[in-house]
Amino acid sequence: MNAKSRRIALTVNGEAVAREVPVRLNLVDFLRHDLGFTGSHVGCEQGACGACTVLLDDQTVRGCLVLAVQADGCAVQTIEGTSNNDNGLMADLQEMFLSLNALQCGFCTPGMLLSAQELLRANPRPSREEIRDYLSGNFCRCTGYQAIVDAVAAVARARHEEPRP
Repeated sequence: MNAKSRRIALTVNGEAVAREVPVRLNLVDFLRHDLGFTGSHVGCEQGACGACTVLLDDQTVRGCLVLAVQADGCAVQTIEGTSNNDNGLMADLQEMFLSLNALQCGFCTPGMLLSAQELLRANPRPSREEIRDYLSGNFCRCTGYQAIVDAVAAVARARHEEPRP
């Protein structure tokens, strides 16, 4: 190990990971290239588009703005690791995105889903305006957002109306 690299240990999608990484390597590149979790994408590389969104200790972050060394000791979750850990919320979101055509090319979809999941955990009954506002940091060039807002609103409505086991 030298001054330009550092050993980190973290949990990614529930699995312990330890690696030596360059100190300037961003988290999304570490996840994609070193660990093979390609669901999060590299878009603008400035934190503005949301394509690189991941969960860091259960909070959404822009993976292009967080260095891998900053995640040392943390729990990271990518879109690949979200199933079966949230009372079916992510599965419901994914199903509704598909059902209402809220995804097209799929580039923004992981970040949209993670952000929508975070919103519905914090506010299970958001208004359409609150959904738009919460997702405003995630850019989509294909859908025009209407179907995305519809999908999140439909999940919120369905989960409010139907008791969960």
